Amino acid sequence: MASELDHATSQFTESLVDVSLLKEIARKGLVDSLNSVNGAKTLVLDASLAGPLGLVTEVSLLKHHGVDKMFWLEPGALSSTTTNIVYLCRPTIPYVRIIADHIKQHAKESRKYTYTLLLVPRTSTVVTQILEEEGVLGDISISSYNLQFIPLADDVVSLEYDNAFKNLWVDGDETVIYDSTQALVTLQKLHGLFPRVVGKGDAAARLATLLTREIPKASNTLPDTLLTPSEKIDSLIILDRRVDMVTPFLTQLTYEGLIDELIGIRNSHVELPAVLLSPPTSQTANPNVAGSSTSTLPSNVPISTLKKDAKKKHHLTTSTDPLLEELRDINFSSVGKRLNAVARRLDEDYKVNLQSKTVAQLRDFVGKLGGLQTEHQALRLHTGLSELLVPLTRTEQFNKSLEIQQNLLASYEVSAQLTAIEELIAEGADMQMIVRLLCLASITAGGIKAKFLENLKREILQAYGYNYLPLLLSLSSPSLGLLVPNPLPSSASPSISNLKYPFTTLRKSLRLLIDDTPEGIDDVENDISFTYSGYAPISVRLIQCVAQKGGVISNPVEKAANGSGSKQTPQGKMQAHPIMGWKGFEDVVASIPGETVDIVQKGVAGRSPAIASLLHAPDKSTTTVLFFLGGCTYTEIAALRWVGRQNRGRRFLIATTGIVSGASIIESISGVKQPLGGSRTAMI
Repeated sequence: MASELDHATSQFTESLVDVSLLKEIARKGLVDSLNSVNGAKTLVLDASLAGPLGLVTEVSLLKHHGVDKMFWLEPGALSSTTTNIVYLCRPTIPYVRIIADHIKQHAKESRKYTYTLLLVPRTSTVVTQILEEEGVLGDISISSYNLQFIPLADDVVSLEYDNAFKNLWVDGDETVIYDSTQALVTLQKLHGLFPRVVGKGDAAARLATLLTREIPKASNTLPDTLLTPSEKIDSLIILDRRVDMVTPFLTQLTYEGLIDELIGIRNSHVELPAVLLSPPTSQTANPNVAGSSTSTLPSNVPISTLKKDAKKKHHLTTSTDPLLEELRDINFSSVGKRLNAVARRLDEDYKVNLQSKTVAQLRDFVGKLGGLQTEHQALRLHTGLSELLVPLTRTEQFNKSLEIQQNLLASYEVSAQLTAIEELIAEGADMQMIVRLLCLASITAGGIKAKFLENLKREILQAYGYNYLPLLLSLSSPSLGLLVPNPLPSSASPSISNLKYPFTTLRKSLRLLIDDTPEGIDDVENDISFTYSGYAPISVRLIQCVAQKGGVISNPVEKAANGSGSKQTPQGKMQAHPIMGWKGFEDVVASIPGETVDIVQKGVAGRSPAIASLLHAPDKSTTTVLFFLGGCTYTEIAALRWVGRQNRGRRFLIATTGIVSGASIIESISGVKQPLGGSRTAMI
């Protein structure tokens, strides 16, 4: 079993485009920007960039290139021991005004500095205009640091934009579409034109239009990769988040998704009790102690103490955590069994190796010891992390929320579910949970009775505060239409009625609900619906409509077992079919609000990619790039990895504007911000 997994993993890695190139591009861009300022420098950093930068560089690299001190960019006095001050931030008006205040304050105090402003990912005329209005434009040099896709995993890259969804559909700011286009163009420069661009959603259509605009006549100035279709990549599939708002409002039930829901993952980092991350004591590290590999915490440390313990950031990455790849994408209900199996295997490895007698055997044991200890520490971490999650998943409110979600997905007694939501408000449940459930009810049922909806809104404002009124107004606005009455009043904007989501139709045509009774549990485990214990994410089903058409109609695993369906390979996987757009699912896709995209890029030479890249040899792997405009969830990533494992000859590279959850979407729209940094104290 392990060898099969290793074989699948190696094939998976080999067939992907190399995302480490993107990290190197980001690192080199930062180094070049810092080196453009000669001498020692003080770096003043936009706190929201600290996480993304931490994924592409280290503090030691910054110090090596002249950074003496680092401070957060925030209001207040700024003192520097270096002549050069470098500001690194996104082009937002509040940050620019803070920078202007710093410069004017220094001028009053007769302190002379050389100022450089590095804007991420590009310069903005608005920034120049504000600095000119403040009278400091001549005192500062403006440049850019073009930070684009950041690798989060071997198969996931992200722009790490916190508020892409809000910017697009609440503020009407389409800057993120342009930035996404530039990032995708970088991929094309590395690997060639996307032979086919398929997409769904109005924002996705605008992105596709920008991306596939006619190549300028002066094509001799362009790299060859932008003139011919890619041989490594067979297509780009773009989905904007508005196409599927059901999925992010559901509670994620995979291991990594649940960590994000209940603890929070930000830029691939999670804050955990320091005791979980510290090396084990001599007793727990001693392999001679019976059951030592399952002993994760001192027995006298209760879970309640762990929750209040000092926190420490931990990077969730497979490069240093040998168990994460095995655990991250499975349903949380299976995590305990998997951890137990790992613990037993480690115990056996220790026992076998300790019986080594010859010098050669002892040398082999010493060589394996480092790996065993690393795996032992990972087991300790994930067992402790699971111990933190389990009590949270057993609360009455958590399980009541899951029950409401499942009933709404099945359209079962909707009025009773609304009453249950009302009861949760009375119990003081988390505000984000309430709003997510309410939006889910509105989307799946085509709206909520006007009187009941108004009563619920009133109760939310009275229970949680009137500062959430802008949130409720935004959710009800024509641009979102996530919280609407049914029937719509005659005065309602026509755009809201056009946004009405055909969930009940899609539930049948896309096979969204799989029976999770004991008789049907095999179907759930052999389908992407394992991510939500019986519900298949609409977004992933839409991708299957393009890249794995048979998987929409029935489980690919069932086909392999029955020997039916597409051509089988010796490994039991079905050969991936060529990308032919939405063929076979045109009516289903047309029923979803938003434009439908299917564009073939022929390049300057005019070669059709249908032959050049789609009819690839059976033993040749290709990569399909999936781009989520507005963010995707960890469970969607888990489901797409599962889909990728069912096919032979195609792997997915998942790209997104950022990782989102229902909580992060509600938080960004409401304007309630989590603290990003501490006080203005030196970081290095």
